[in-house]
Amino acid sequence: MKALDITALILVIIGAVNWGLIGFFRFDLVAALFGELTAFSRVVYALVGIAGLYAISFFGKDNETRDIK
Repeated sequence: MKALDITALILVIIGAVNWGLIGFFRFDLVAALFGELTAFSRVVYALVGIAGLYAISFFGKDNETRDIK
């Protein structure tokens, strides 16, 4: 995988874990770490959102390995 793909995947996983914590326990990890809608927490939310949009492109990629005969 390219570095951008790995970075996007990590950010999407962080976002998914955060939403899981919000849904199950009403606990916002990003807000707990960086404060309620501080500038840095907004940057984190924005980066996770951009990574999610970028991750949509993973559906169009052909990741299967093919045997060349």
